[in-house]
Amino acid sequence: MISTQHQVLNDWVKEVAELCKPDDVYLCDGSQEEYDRMLQLLIDAGLCIPLNQEKRPGCYLFRSHPSDVARAENRTFIASVKEEDAGPTNNWIDPVELKATMTKVYDGCMKGRTMYVIPYSMGPVGSHISKIGVEISDSPYVVINMGIMTRMGTQVLDVLGTDGELPVTKAGWPSTCSS
Repeated sequence: MISTQHQVLNDWVKEVAELCKPDDVYLCDGSQEEYDRMLQLLIDAGLCIPLNQEKRPGCYLFRSHPSDVARAENRTFIASVKEEDAGPTNNWIDPVELKATMTKVYDGCMKGRTMYVIPYSMGPVGSHISKIGVEISDSPYVVINMGIMTRMGTQVLDVLGTDGELPVTKAGWPSTCSS
């Protein structure tokens, strides 16, 4: 099990690991070596294809499966205590109801897989305008993309420290969890 200085984060990771039952838990550090290792895992699994590295250095082809419904509108919900906080064009669900539903779905969902714990900052690490989050996933593809889209890694945990703000929902999970 991973261990950080932040007890709320440690407790949440432990809770999710006990629920999802991964074979391993890995705390992402945001290094180039980690990026290269995740990319190699995807290449070895046939999930991405390196393009001509002479003409397109650092470029890879990823194809999504037609059954991938990660962004299907009818299956995307905003969990908030008050329905009006979800906005007029979003599907709303109470956080407690969502946790009950997702607990059933997540039970054992990572068996045979690695659970990646991804600390990230939206904005410059340590800036007063940045927001820190932690995402949990079983996908090296997600790890790679979080590294591209955010500032990710151990420097985020340094800023989070022992008691930094980690958004937690009414249901008791940080609001940045996903799988």
